[in-house]
Amino acid sequence: MKRFVLALLFSLLLLPLASVAFAGGGAGPDKTMLKGVFTEINEAAHTAILQKDGTGELKNLIIGDHVNPENLRLGKKVLVSMDHDAGENVIKSVSIMFLDITVGKLFALLMVGLVGGLLSGFIGSGGAFVLTPAMMSLGAPGAVAVASNMCHKFPKAMIGTYKRWKYGQVDIKLALTIAVTSVIGVQIGVMIQKYILNHWGNAGSNLYVSVVFVIILVVVGGYVTMDARKLAKGGQTETTSNEVSKLALAMQRINIPPMMNFKVAKVRISAWVTIPVGLATGMLAATIAVGGFIGVPGMIYVIGCSAVVASASELGIAFLMGLWGSIQWGLSGLIDIRLTLLILATSLIGVQLGALGTTYVKDYMIKVVMAATMLIVAVSRGAKIPGYLEALNLVSPINPSTAAILESVSFWALIAALVTAGGIITVAMIKGMVMAKQEESKLTILAEANRRA
Repeated sequence: MKRFVLALLFSLLLLPLASVAFAGGGAGPDKTMLKGVFTEINEAAHTAILQKDGTGELKNLIIGDHVNPENLRLGKKVLVSMDHDAGENVIKSVSIMFLDITVGKLFALLMVGLVGGLLSGFIGSGGAFVLTPAMMSLGAPGAVAVASNMCHKFPKAMIGTYKRWKYGQVDIKLALTIAVTSVIGVQIGVMIQKYILNHWGNAGSNLYVSVVFVIILVVVGGYVTMDARKLAKGGQTETTSNEVSKLALAMQRINIPPMMNFKVAKVRISAWVTIPVGLATGMLAATIAVGGFIGVPGMIYVIGCSAVVASASELGIAFLMGLWGSIQWGLSGLIDIRLTLLILATSLIGVQLGALGTTYVKDYMIKVVMAATMLIVAVSRGAKIPGYLEALNLVSPINPSTAAILESVSFWALIAALVTAGGIITVAMIKGMVMAKQEESKLTILAEANRRA
């Protein structure tokens, strides 16, 4: 076991070197995209001077006909998409990279971080499927929300992993095994997100993040909902449910070396079965900052872990993925450290409460929370898609009243997701603690009666 862990750690150390070569050293956007600050804007002459991020080079640009004047602001870091088909140095679009943080947004980010932490500790997903949409709804571009969310993930996941490990729920060997391929998946995902950002700007990135969110959330959330209902109605546990383990049993019958034994998860399976789970987890983590709701169901339904062990081990994987992903996004200059620190401040509290809650609830409750939150967030993200399509001129202009309704639906669906997740976890944890206390009191009374007898 010790040799195996050392070999995996050595592989993780070598992966960054290989991925740097693979991705060109983690460089930022290519020449079709520029990052920097406008130092001078001349609307009459349709020109602007951009001070490029990193080098400080001043570049004279021509303001294109379709550029939104509101985004041309002095002193604000922007992402500029160039339209080389229209001529030399012509601006195609401009997006403000880092949102203005008001008092209202400050408190909203702190509350979102708390609920995200609860989800992270409770279901092991990192809570990113709530955090990323929340940051986007508050005004952060998709790529910045993904990058900032991933940066906050690894310290939070580290604390969550330690907490769950103390409860005996983390399979370290399984986490390290999947983490190897997850890091590769992260690198691929970063490249995909950069490609979209470079060719279609923030609008394209926002559309991509939202569409992937909706597809994955509906598919995975729907499947987990059906599974949780069967477990709840049948009074089954994770270890007695034949329905849950059918696919996992088929995977465990695949006898292709190397075969691996995971003691905490109580699973023996081919290492090749873990590879697609790790790749998918890493790719989604890097492209939309969410890997857990692929990683956790993958470990449950493909590998055969219990929900408790899968959610706990995913936190270990999230720590390694978040660490490497943060390095990649940091090199690209897309991390808003303000968002990262604000969310981290309260999520570190939430993750410990969520981890504590898993010791008082049944396995199926973890699935109920996961499914309910996923499906509600899918509605929130889906309502934003028409606006992103309009921004890319892929659909005709949307009626202002319709746009206002969609915006309202997106906002309140996100609020409902936060309230639902926080409410279910809190109620389940309190009920579990009360029942545990009652059970402890009964045992104390029984022990006292036996002692007197």
